Amino acid sequence: MDFEHSEEERLFRAAARDFVGSEVIPHAAQWEEEARFPWDTWRQLAELGLCGMSLPAEYGGGGGGKTMLCIATEELAYGSAGLAVAFLVSCGIAMDGICKHGTEEQKNEYIPRCAGGEIAFFALTEPGGGSDVGPMQTRYRPTEDGYSLAGTKTFITNGEESSFGVVLATRAPGAGHRGISAFVIDKDAPGLSTGKKEKKTGQHCSSTTEIVMDDCVIPQQGLLGKEGHGLRIALEAIDRSRVAIAAQALGIARAAYDESVRYAKERQAFGKALGQLQAIQWMIADMSTELEAARLLTYSAASLIDHGDLAIRESAMAKLYASEAAGRICHRAVQIFGGYGYSRDTPVERFSRDQRVTEIYEGTSEMQRWAIARQVLGMK
Repeated sequence: MDFEHSEEERLFRAAARDFVGSEVIPHAAQWEEEARFPWDTWRQLAELGLCGMSLPAEYGGGGGGKTMLCIATEELAYGSAGLAVAFLVSCGIAMDGICKHGTEEQKNEYIPRCAGGEIAFFALTEPGGGSDVGPMQTRYRPTEDGYSLAGTKTFITNGEESSFGVVLATRAPGAGHRGISAFVIDKDAPGLSTGKKEKKTGQHCSSTTEIVMDDCVIPQQGLLGKEGHGLRIALEAIDRSRVAIAAQALGIARAAYDESVRYAKERQAFGKALGQLQAIQWMIADMSTELEAARLLTYSAASLIDHGDLAIRESAMAKLYASEAAGRICHRAVQIFGGYGYSRDTPVERFSRDQRVTEIYEGTSEMQRWAIARQVLGMK
């Protein structure tokens, strides 16, 4: 496989990197300290075409696919992991089901809105279930004009900032996967509200909240795909989007690595540059090697998806390895910085907090290993 980016992809990465260098990195620490979503920067992303560049061109997107989404996510995460997760959820997993299973009306409605800068959410997780969606309690019932939904979703990225999203609900608790359906819902739908906001370890500029539905009424055209196909739609979207989490982890890791290399060259210890000490050299060597391996796994999986392969095994491998490698890289970065690495005056402290959740959301590392093993063993 050719791992080289095309000329278009290289130019896109260069433009995204310039934007992050001038508009994200100088402000990211302040966004985190204030737990403030950077709306002005987001609007700039939309104006530059980043919000729509991975969406179908025939509906107002850029037609760039997963590779472009991963490039943008990696570069944004290099500057701000919180901004990156808002981006990859809104433009990735929240839109994947709409792009693949939506009606023409839904595609013509929501794809241009996302490309234009409106933010989307994806609501699957509930307080009583994380990786296990079997105990789903959010219910829907048909009405004369559409559907009514009742229940609470939790750990929803973009809960505050979003204007629409995808919600999974069951016809009857205990009905299993055949009872689950997917719906596209506008945030101003009657009966829908934003609940508790989580106080997270990192990625503070991105909100994570509950989405509460109390007899939330939506029209018939809000159904995404067919009734009873909701879990299939959700899992397919997760399979297609987890490579973007790998790209986010890659961006965080790259930032931690670059800071470590810079510091190792500048910091003096025992009468020489820190980087002249063998212990530090070995850390840098391991960080560089793991970073390159994570990059190859990530863009290999993204390329397969762009060529029509769901790439369940490859995406899970990329997400598993990149997120855990980012953890090791961020750990070493803090070690290299020593006491300063534990201070908020240095960015590596923030990177280590931002990275941790990449091993949890959109499938924990344990779930990735489960998915990989089932693919290898041919288990359904």
